[in-house]
Amino acid sequence: MAKITYIEFNGTPHEVEVPTGLTVMEGARDNGIPGIEADCGGACACSTCHVYVDPAWIDRLPAKEAMEEDMLDFAWQPDPEKSRLTCQLKVTDALDGLVVRMPEKQNLTCTDCMPIREGA
Repeated sequence: MAKITYIEFNGTPHEVEVPTGLTVMEGARDNGIPGIEADCGGACACSTCHVYVDPAWIDRLPAKEAMEEDMLDFAWQPDPEKSRLTCQLKVTDALDGLVVRMPEKQNLTCTDCMPIREGA
């Protein structure tokens, strides 16, 4: 179990206990925290679970994989160092105390990221 603080764009903090094994996105979803939409359900197929990681935590998280890097290109005002997709952050005891901040808005939905087929 890890205590994670999610801070809304307006500054409202939400400190919750998230079970080990879930993702940071699932912790937000399961606790009704606004600002993380997670349209793709955690498949790393959109950027609607984008957050800015507190600077003290940047070097303590696993490195971004290529798919996450690619999806962050679609995020609202991504920051090369602080931006992460919460669906890609698996909760462990080592994340106890993590602080993430939501952007002003989430940029795209899954349908915006996927090519639209003609006639569909």
